[in-house]
Amino acid sequence: MKVSNALYLFMLLSLTSGFQLLAQDNSKHADSTAKTPKWYDSFSLRGYAQLRYNRLLETNPDLKNEQGDKSWGDNGGLFLRRVRLVFSGQISKRVYFYLQPDFASAGPSGNLNFGQLRDAYFDLGLDDKNEFRFRLGQSKIPFGFENMQSSQNRLPLDRADGTNSAFSNERDLGAFFYWAPEKIRKRFAMLVQSGLKGSGDYGVFGFGLFNGQTANKPEANNQQHWVARLTYPMAIGKQIVEASIQGYTGKYAVTDAQLTDGVKFKDSRNYLDQRVAASFILYPQPFGIQAEYNVGRGPSYNKLTDSIEVKNLGGGYVTMSYRTKIKDQVFIPFVRGHYYNGGKKHETDARAYDVKELEVGVEWQPVKQFEFVCQYTMSSRRFEDHELQDNLQEGRLLRLQAQINF
Repeated sequence: MKVSNALYLFMLLSLTSGFQLLAQDNSKHADSTAKTPKWYDSFSLRGYAQLRYNRLLETNPDLKNEQGDKSWGDNGGLFLRRVRLVFSGQISKRVYFYLQPDFASAGPSGNLNFGQLRDAYFDLGLDDKNEFRFRLGQSKIPFGFENMQSSQNRLPLDRADGTNSAFSNERDLGAFFYWAPEKIRKRFAMLVQSGLKGSGDYGVFGFGLFNGQTANKPEANNQQHWVARLTYPMAIGKQIVEASIQGYTGKYAVTDAQLTDGVKFKDSRNYLDQRVAASFILYPQPFGIQAEYNVGRGPSYNKLTDSIEVKNLGGGYVTMSYRTKIKDQVFIPFVRGHYYNGGKKHETDARAYDVKELEVGVEWQPVKQFEFVCQYTMSSRRFEDHELQDNLQEGRLLRLQAQINF
């Protein structure tokens, strides 16, 4: 009996020790598993939506802005300008993805609020800090500060015609190389996150090729465009100043969908399309200046010959602002003047434009998640194609926008 009791006690102690060791091993494994990040842990979802109304104090219902806000003028009412969702994340240390659809696009039938792809790309880092990286897919072309600046951050309600006329939706399919030191990459991020209206991180130096037919359009002539950009945000005391130079070149193919019956065009349909631009930004702390100008040559309608020709173009803008806080609320009054003379290759018959506009407004941010913009626009727009001859429209309108950020 004594031997049996001793044996029983020995077996009980052995089993207890075994369970303790097993529990410790499971605990270590659980801790190890918990500390190992999953590939989806860094994914994020954010977005914004904009609701507009443009008909207050309107003096000319025939004044339009096709590339900008299509709810200008006659029959324009409450309008969802943008409804964006952004899916992004660091898949691994050197691979990053970004996907952005917009659910406020217009369909070919004239109906509104269709989903359409805006961005779909991934970045491949070439070093541990991702200071050197390639970007592949559909993304913004590194040309023009305001073009790359998100509409979520921009003060005026629409981009200025001068630089925005380069690309419809500011995007295209391409492959780009970007370089920026880690310190400057953090500065680019800070300029957006702190509410200073930055453009985002497109490198100190950017270079690449893209189709050239603009976003969501197939290649039409087997000839890619080339683009290059150099910029640097300099810290001078408490101020940050950024200066940039950029340019692109290629041949744009005019397609059947853009042509009016009877208009004349080149047999090859290929037109030289090239520009250079300079940018200067003084970030609003509290006074801000944002200015850009570009010149170049591109397809444009000529009403004297009723044909699409390669013509000179030029235009730019100056935006001045003042950022101030009253308690926890942010107010940013601003004024912008802009000018453009040239064609818009992606519109009907490469429509010719002569634009002069002055805009005065204020952005109010009572909370980070909500913004309200009130903007008064004084506009003179001449836009002409085969069917719109001698079409000069002048007028004024008060524009309102409510924006939700999430």
